[in-house]
Amino acid sequence: MKKYPFRADHVGSLLRSQTVKHQRELWKQGKLSAEALRETENEAIADTVKKLESIGMQSITDGEFRRDYFHLDFLKELGGVTVSGGIDANPNARVAEDGFKPPSCSVTGKLRHIKDIQVEDFNYLKSVTSKTPKVCIPSPTMVHFRGGRQSIDIDSYPDMDEFFADLATVYREEIAHLYQAGLRYLQLDDTNLAYLCDPKMRAAAKERGEDPDELPRTYAELINAVIDGRPEDLSVAIHLCRGNYRSTWFAEGGYEPVAEILFKQINVDAYFLEYDDERSGDFAPLRFVPDDKRVVLGIVSSKIAELEDMADLQKRIDEAARYMPLDNMCISPQCGFSSTHHGNELSHDEQWRKLELVVNTARSVWGEA
Repeated sequence: MKKYPFRADHVGSLLRSQTVKHQRELWKQGKLSAEALRETENEAIADTVKKLESIGMQSITDGEFRRDYFHLDFLKELGGVTVSGGIDANPNARVAEDGFKPPSCSVTGKLRHIKDIQVEDFNYLKSVTSKTPKVCIPSPTMVHFRGGRQSIDIDSYPDMDEFFADLATVYREEIAHLYQAGLRYLQLDDTNLAYLCDPKMRAAAKERGEDPDELPRTYAELINAVIDGRPEDLSVAIHLCRGNYRSTWFAEGGYEPVAEILFKQINVDAYFLEYDDERSGDFAPLRFVPDDKRVVLGIVSSKIAELEDMADLQKRIDEAARYMPLDNMCISPQCGFSSTHHGNELSHDEQWRKLELVVNTARSVWGEA
């Protein structure tokens, strides 16, 4: 079994400081240079890394402080991808009162890896931590699911097999460069496999001309084409998310519709799974998890300020252990605290108490974090 994830882990994004938010807004308005913004981000990241280390976290991210969105800031840097407009949310899910619709991406030309996207950021993160730096990037499925065939230029890709092959290639190139820079712990953030657990999202996929029963297999093949053949010392995890914007969500439904393909056919080393409330269903789908893979139970909510009770968390871990070995499990918050630059509706102090609870619970259950 691979070295990562850790018993106590976290998904990646953290609440930005008001200074980072303000400086980024000035940069967008053309009132601040990119160099000055990066200097502010560097200081904030270094301070946050110290805090993560001080509470006992072994997995260290940059909080995604340099991004507006967990996925689009990465995807827009791929040659052939265009980001624009917004997308409709599930009308039956709880969404923010502001009616926010995140921008969407479409494929308007041949996909190419035209530059390193995360390498410079990783190099800085690596320079300010003595623990294990983790890089989180959007799953390659994010380029396809929201728009399907309709969002992919027919002239560039009359054959969808060629599209998926090119998409895998650009991801492999980015990951190879990250590995060369020293990365050994990578996380793919994927909303789409979780969305395919929601009956309404499945119906919407059908309306776009997609088969919601076949898509998980297609996505498994795509992800495997990206990560198969990776170096033995590179651990790859995937995080499944049902939406995370200002403490709201977009999808619901247990993992059963995708479980067998998710756990048996996608060749990652670990799964970060949302299990913070009833939206995610029960633990029964964990019966499909192979003995050589780990599951990180997201049983601490990053969406609400109320702090969970450790005894309740331990009971939930015991419940999950009915379906897979306790030794193959870890815990984390169910998602990031700031998947978009806005952040969830809780304070910095409340965020840190949540992360400390994750570490302390892991020590209580497994004797280690």
